[in-house]
Amino acid sequence: MLNAVFEWLRTVVLMAGYVSGSASFPKPLTAEEEAEYLELYAKGDENAKNVLIERNLRLVAHIVKKYCDEKNADDLISIGTIGLIKGINTYNHSKSKKLSSYIAKCIENEVLMYLRSMRKRRNDIYIDDGIGTDKDGNNMTLADILPSDSPDIADSVSDSIEARKLHRIMHSVLTPTEIRIITARYGLGCTKQLTQQQIADSLGISRSYVSRIEKKCLGKLAKAFDC
Repeated sequence: MLNAVFEWLRTVVLMAGYVSGSASFPKPLTAEEEAEYLELYAKGDENAKNVLIERNLRLVAHIVKKYCDEKNADDLISIGTIGLIKGINTYNHSKSKKLSSYIAKCIENEVLMYLRSMRKRRNDIYIDDGIGTDKDGNNMTLADILPSDSPDIADSVSDSIEARKLHRIMHSVLTPTEIRIITARYGLGCTKQLTQQQIADSLGISRSYVSRIEKKCLGKLAKAFDC
């Protein structure tokens, strides 16, 4: 779980640079490059996976643009990156269509699920509520994604390592207030993930100020990740 959170936060950091204009989106992979990196990732190359994610970030911005406004743009970009990562993680070349088409659907599904959940957040959510489809087109419910009672030991060790790494980076470059905001914003450390408005209300500041602080933090983290 923490490994997934770390991966998501790393991708959001990259995305923030492109959206803020401090960096330009990388060009999409050619068909030959895509096939090469997919083959490497299938063999366990994590760097190939990172390349596949970064070179498809443009899709997140393109899809989110259809649904966002000034107030929810940052939230939807974060949610869209989850869909992108899920798409790369679950893509199966032998069973699925073109990669870009597949992950675009994953991104859009994640955004639509989030928007529906925001509309329903005052209502009860049941374990058999539909949340979209899996890579084979089968309907999925909340029960399908609930964690197992017996987590894999290797995953637990990996999570612990990634958690310490993330904790070290955050405490080396962020102030206590910034850490509090990023922790709440991305649901780190088993805390509940909050929107910018919810964080603003809890701190007694404006949502736009929270947005500025978040982007500043992501910039700091981006530099730290590059070191």
